[in-house]
Amino acid sequence: MTELDGVAAGTASRPHSDNARATGIDRPGRRRLSDRLARPLLALAAIVSGAFVLLVIAFVFRYAMPLFVRQGWQFVSTGGWDMQLEDAWSSAHVAFGALPLILGTVATTAGALVVSITLGLGCAVVIAELAPAVVRTPLETVVQLLAGIPSVVFGLVGLSAVVPFLTKLVPADAVDRVADVPLEGASLVAGIVVLSFMILPFFVTVAVDSLRAVPRSYTSGGLALGLHRWRVISRIQIPAAMPGLLAGAVLAAARGIGEAIALSMVAGSIAFIPTFKYGLQFFPFMPVRTMASAIVETGGEAMSVPAIEA
Repeated sequence: MTELDGVAAGTASRPHSDNARATGIDRPGRRRLSDRLARPLLALAAIVSGAFVLLVIAFVFRYAMPLFVRQGWQFVSTGGWDMQLEDAWSSAHVAFGALPLILGTVATTAGALVVSITLGLGCAVVIAELAPAVVRTPLETVVQLLAGIPSVVFGLVGLSAVVPFLTKLVPADAVDRVADVPLEGASLVAGIVVLSFMILPFFVTVAVDSLRAVPRSYTSGGLALGLHRWRVISRIQIPAAMPGLLAGAVLAAARGIGEAIALSMVAGSIAFIPTFKYGLQFFPFMPVRTMASAIVETGGEAMSVPAIEA
C-alpha cells in the first residue's frame, strides 16, 4: 500500500467518523444510559400490568365471596330465573343461580365459534394464498372495517333483519306446544348468527398473519414433490399455522364471551335453559341470556341505586 493510498483511505473514512460524532451513535456513555433506563422502565410496565390483573381478580373475589358463602356452589349449578315467567314475585322465595346465564354464554359463544372459524379459515386462506392483489387488498380492508363496527350496530342489523327472518321460520304450532317461553325470532340461533359476524374479523386477522408466517420452504417443498395446491394448504400450511389459528380462536372466544349489547337485542334476553323436551325443531328458537347481557341489563339493581331501592 503506497503513501498516496493511505492518505486517500484516511480522507474517505473521515466523513463517516464526523457524521457518527454528529449523530452521537458512537457515544458509549449514551448507549449505557439508555440501557440502564430501559430495563427499569420495562420492569415497571410489566409490574403495573400484572398488578392490574391481580387487582381485577381480587375485586371480583372480594365481592363474589359473600354469595358463595351464602349459597355455595349451588349458585353455578341451579337456575330459578325462569320462574319469573310464571310468578312475578318468585324472587321472594327462590334462590337465583347462574346456570342459565352460564349455559347461554357457552351456547352462543360455541355456536358462533363454529360458524366463524369455518368461514374465517376459508377467508384467511383466500386472502393469504389464493387471491390476487387486486382482490386481496379490498378483502383485508373489509375485514378491518368489520372489526371496527360498534356492537350496537350489529344488534340493530340483527334486530331489523335476522330476527324478523327467523320469526317466519318458527313452526306454526310452537305457541300451542311450548308453554315455557315465547318462541320468536329473538333466540339462540339469532344470537349465534349475529355473534358469528362480530367475532369473524378477529379470527380472520390472526389466521391471515399465521398463514403468512409459515416458511415458504414448506409450501415450495410440497409443490416440488408434486402435491396439489389444495393439499399443500390443507396438509402442510394449515397444520404449520395451527398455534396461531388456536390463538385466533381464543381471541374470538374472548370477544364473544364479553359481548353484551348485541346479544341483549337479538338473543331474547330471558334466563332460560333451552330444552329438547318439545322437539329438536324448537330448540334453536328458544331465548337465552348471557352473563355479559345480564350484567348490563341488571347492573342498576346490582349496584343498589337509591332509585331502585325506593
